[in-house]
Amino acid sequence: MNVKVDKLDNNMAKITVTVAAEDFTKAVAESYKRNKSKYPVQGFRKGHAPQKMIENAYGEGVFFEDAINHIIDSTYSDALKESGLDVVSKANFDLADMGKGKDFVYTAEVATRPAVELGQYKGVEIEKTDDTVTEEDLNKAIEQEQKRNARLVTVTDRAAAEGDTAVIDFDGSVDGVHFDGGKAEDYSLKLGSHSFIEGFEEQVIGHKTGDSFDINVTFPENYGSKELAGKPAVFAINIKEIKAEELPEVDDEFAGEVSEFDTLAEYKDDLKKKLETEKKNRNRTITENRAVDKIIENCKVDLPALMVETKIDGTIDDYSRQMQSQGMSIDDYMKYTGMTMEKLREQVKPQAEKDLKTGLILEAIAKAENIEAGDAEIEEELQKMADSYQMKLDDIKKYMTDADTENIRENLKIQKAVKLIVDNAVMI
Repeated sequence: MNVKVDKLDNNMAKITVTVAAEDFTKAVAESYKRNKSKYPVQGFRKGHAPQKMIENAYGEGVFFEDAINHIIDSTYSDALKESGLDVVSKANFDLADMGKGKDFVYTAEVATRPAVELGQYKGVEIEKTDDTVTEEDLNKAIEQEQKRNARLVTVTDRAAAEGDTAVIDFDGSVDGVHFDGGKAEDYSLKLGSHSFIEGFEEQVIGHKTGDSFDINVTFPENYGSKELAGKPAVFAINIKEIKAEELPEVDDEFAGEVSEFDTLAEYKDDLKKKLETEKKNRNRTITENRAVDKIIENCKVDLPALMVETKIDGTIDDYSRQMQSQGMSIDDYMKYTGMTMEKLREQVKPQAEKDLKTGLILEAIAKAENIEAGDAEIEEELQKMADSYQMKLDDIKKYMTDADTENIRENLKIQKAVKLIVDNAVMI
């Protein structure tokens, strides 16, 4: 195998890989062995026709595609190492030359790590955050705990209001025709939750238990069912019960039920300490983000387009995996939301560019400041992972590759770079 590198503009490079003719011939022969049963030839049992007979029947290049894929898979990684390039993107492959008895030549166009022109990263001005937990903060937290421990009680002396739960029967129709999924009995609808079509819940509010009435709504243009999208519908409603939240009294008994403390005063004191810790952690993240945003403004880095496209691909792959874990494919998501892949890529592009710039700039700062992460620090991170997964440290280590360990080291260096920036910032 021969590897040639051509540097291109805008931090791009082209790697040309030449595979000897005899190796290409071997790859085609191996492809024949893997795929010969797919190509029936008259006069031969399935999978027993000679390679030459199949090539005569289906064309000389019948096994080329499979052979090429295997060659690229088996040679590209070594070619990349031999190139000496710091590649930060996927490769765009192209075939340069091939044929029986000829060297096989392919090219891989890649983006290389762009240079970072560092500006001011020490002494940047950052707006100061306030870690004080106010009485209002404490009361809001207690109110949330009240709502979590609220119970629903039936009300009969008034109409349904926002925040109530209405138990209803409903039956929907479009142009007088009932549709699938448009009918239910004893359905508990939280008014104000916006879980139904826009305008539905608002028309339930003001009605009392026992009321029967019609609701008029219009399905959104991007509704999942094309048969209903954009169409006006009528729902026949019958309110069977109205339930309201009844909040518990905030007293010693309440404190004992929601915490390990016997008195309200002890509970409040502990809650305030927890809120202070949460606020400090939240504000630290805000401060770090503000600091990083400032240095991005002060530094210069030109991102290769292919690097950005690769990052977008990764982001969309992450979205897809998240949706699959929730039982939905990304295709279904786009259908229900009216999104297209082109729109989705444009939507995630700004964040992808920001993430790339942030990573490159922080790496450059870590290098400029000679920031390192030792083995002991990596061990500490692995112990945290073991604790979070409730596993033994040695078991976690069994799953870690050298690349995983190196990623942890790089992440630690970046965290230290962020700390350096914040520690040297001017709070205003």
